[in-house]
Amino acid sequence: MERNIDDLALEIERRINLFREGMDESAQAYETAELLEEARNLNKTRFLELLKSLPEDLKAEVLSELSKNAQGDALEAIDAKELAEIIEEMDTDDAADIVQQIEEMDEEKAEEVLEEINEEESKVIRELISYDENEAGAYMQTELFKAYVDETVGESIKRLKELKSRGEIDNAYHVFIVDSKERFLGMMPMEDLVLHGPGEIYRNIIDLEGVLTVAVHPKDAIDKVIELAGNYNMNVIPVTDEFGILLGRITADDIYDLMEKQATDQIYGMAGVQEESEESENIIEAGKTRAIWLGINLVTAIAASIVIGLFDSTIQSIVALAVLMPIVASMGGNAGTQSLTVTVRQLALGDIDPTEAKKVITKEVLLSLGNGLVYAVVMGLIAWIWFNMPMLGLVIALSMVINLLAAGFFGATIPLVLKGLGIDPAVGSTVLLTTVTDVVGFFSFLGLATMILL
Repeated sequence: MERNIDDLALEIERRINLFREGMDESAQAYETAELLEEARNLNKTRFLELLKSLPEDLKAEVLSELSKNAQGDALEAIDAKELAEIIEEMDTDDAADIVQQIEEMDEEKAEEVLEEINEEESKVIRELISYDENEAGAYMQTELFKAYVDETVGESIKRLKELKSRGEIDNAYHVFIVDSKERFLGMMPMEDLVLHGPGEIYRNIIDLEGVLTVAVHPKDAIDKVIELAGNYNMNVIPVTDEFGILLGRITADDIYDLMEKQATDQIYGMAGVQEESEESENIIEAGKTRAIWLGINLVTAIAASIVIGLFDSTIQSIVALAVLMPIVASMGGNAGTQSLTVTVRQLALGDIDPTEAKKVITKEVLLSLGNGLVYAVVMGLIAWIWFNMPMLGLVIALSMVINLLAAGFFGATIPLVLKGLGIDPAVGSTVLLTTVTDVVGFFSFLGLATMILL
């Protein structure tokens, strides 16, 4: 049952009270954000009033949970001074995201917000927003729990308690071990500290048990972060500079978001649309992106039609060809999409090395060829029986083998070539592949029909 704005206001008030009582604070923030999204759909003015009524610490968490469009409304309505107070309650990675969004909307307001924030935090945020969105540093959080290699477990835990009591750190699920020069030596789960006495020194723990030393540089591509998280089953990735100095960490929430974004980009890219425009409430913006790819698709469709036009006399002589043509193109298109999807996904996951390109192409060609032979026999028999023309069955069978062979080859080759050129293989691959399978399918079918039947 749809709730009215007053019901939502009462529920938000209840969430505020639960948050103040310390009842699963992250859950209350998420639930409050969901309620505010619902309120925004009913009344934007009341949405902003309800958001402003939240305590500053809850408001900071809720603002991070809101959708981009809802965040945009909030950032426009809240003045720079209040935004600075909210941002100071956030983790640095979330704060950088918010400041960057403000900057995209109003550079002067973003600068005003940064000037209102304390100097040290402002410096960190400026550094984080200087990274490109495809670089690891853009998702880095500087708050973390580190222990020095020559101190005891007890000393580090005492310091952690002080950090927690001052609210300087959240989500301390790992301890990052550094030397006296802040160089990263490894990390271990906090739960492992239970197995060690307060008097044990970290250096001895490292020597006896070892620690995970995997880390990324802030300039590393974000794909590397996703790859490391998957390969090592890590839910937090340390970030170090070229000298090994520990700079920060990329936390689980960002890693999961990045994985989801990567998958979404691939799906949207293969459909010829962009996530930013599709999430926009501006229909014209979304329509423009789609129109571009539809225009490209129109050009490729005309190319396929030109091929058909070359054999118009053949089609007029044997009307059955017009009936069977779509089958050849459709089978080639589907086979090519299978090869394309598998190759694009493996490239995204880092499962394909450039040196393995030949192996990948060979595999896809053999799979397509095998399926082509099977369905060539099936379709050849169907065409023979359907039109009582044995040679027509032979024509469509040969054409299907040729087209599926081409589909497997180009379905694997196109994304590999685009990747080699530094172009996202998910974008544009589908249009190129459709052109190939249509042109090869129609040309082989109608060309063979002209040679064999006429």
